[in-house]
Amino acid sequence: MSRVSKVRVGHTPDGRHFYDIWFKGKRYRKITNLSRANTEKAGYNRLRELEKVTLGLGEEHPQKPVLFDAFAEDYIEEHAMVNNRPTSVKRDRNSLKHLKPFFKNKYLHNITPELVEGYKAERKAQISTTSVNREVTLLKSIMAKAHEWKRISVNPIAGKAVKKFREENRMMRILTSDEARILLANADGWLRSFLIIALCTGMRRNEILTLTWEDVNSATNEIRVRAEISKSKRLRLVPMNGEVKRAIQALPKRNRLIFFNVSTGKNIQDIKTAFRTAKKRAGIKGRLRVHDLRHTAASWMIEDGIDLVTVKEILGHASVQTTMIYCHPRKEIKHRAAALLGERIRPETVDVLVDTQCEGSDHKASLTYSPACT
Repeated sequence: MSRVSKVRVGHTPDGRHFYDIWFKGKRYRKITNLSRANTEKAGYNRLRELEKVTLGLGEEHPQKPVLFDAFAEDYIEEHAMVNNRPTSVKRDRNSLKHLKPFFKNKYLHNITPELVEGYKAERKAQISTTSVNREVTLLKSIMAKAHEWKRISVNPIAGKAVKKFREENRMMRILTSDEARILLANADGWLRSFLIIALCTGMRRNEILTLTWEDVNSATNEIRVRAEISKSKRLRLVPMNGEVKRAIQALPKRNRLIFFNVSTGKNIQDIKTAFRTAKKRAGIKGRLRVHDLRHTAASWMIEDGIDLVTVKEILGHASVQTTMIYCHPRKEIKHRAAALLGERIRPETVDVLVDTQCEGSDHKASLTYSPACT
């Protein structure tokens, strides 16, 4: 990227040019389909507009009708690609594939709550409520950003004007120790190493698959989760046990990336097929997702008596409340807890009055009951 006075001009990985301006502590970035020279010219035109606003000679964003299609692309390129992770951008682009046809040729200021409710109803007949909510969340974010950037004077779907569907709270799948051992026995190569790291650290899928050899410190037995790949955008150090260390050492060093895909020249990204095959071989029944390995790690730590603050730090959560969501005691643990409560009030022996009342008699016999003998 070259620097020209107050305007920086660069290009994206796919070859498109963009200008980047920092003005009065605020960043203005625009990806164009123009040549480098014309992109630089557009950047300086934008800079002059901003300077006019400062001098009170013009408006930063002239109010004129803006089509949803056009602004949605601006949102992705100027906001999502700059601030969000690649996986989030990919998810947003997938959601836009469904939003665009419905809101095609609609101006932003004409996107009303009634119109959005129509979209929700149409999509609910096709996909799950969770997926509909994800698309509505993106729509609300786009509209909020349009208002922030003064492309619309009022956001018609702000706040509670549009509500998301209530989602069912699905039970999380937590592996038992035996299930985990069987799963590992039926996984080979890099997948086995991935599963061990996930179960023994609670790291997220993307955090594991983007690890480099420099992130692993065998001297301190820690794994570094870099800020740029962490969901919280904060650096954290995750303790590494012997199982994890051996799992990493078992992988070949072909690249700086630990989970390197020779065919693509990038890190391994899609593990669903391999994970599904391992589950089938292991005979694991029911719904089990890759992310459930993180839930399993959290539950195991809690069951083994690790305090919530420590679990929070290992998992990289901002608050203990988030950690508590990830802790799902298994059914047998709940029954064991109930049994322990019963032990608290159960005496060594209990005198039980047995009603031996005969007709015309008020006599009752007292028998001694010993719980240990039952």
